Amino acid sequence: MVKLRLKRCGRKQPVYRIVAIDARSRREGRDLRKVGFYDPIKNQTYSNVPAILYFLEKGAQPTGTVHDISKKAEVFTELRLNQTKFKFNQ
Repeated sequence: MVKLRLKRCGRKQPVYRIVAIDARSRREGRDLRKVGFYDPIKNQTYSNVPAILYFLEKGAQPTGTVHDISKKAEVFTELRLNQTKFKFNQ
């Protein structure tokens, strides 16, 4: 099972990467793909929305924090739009 999870970078000032990673691996383990980053101090977020949508459509489960970050970036509204387009095309 694949999860969208935060991976910590930086020692004194934490910066997190949003990564797609196997659920059984540890937090700092090898990731499948980097899909964004989050800086809690500057409150900045960068998300690769097509990559996140790809993993969500394949069944990846976001953690709570990644879910909240994605919600602010309105990723789930784009996911719904893609699903409705797919239904109408069939």
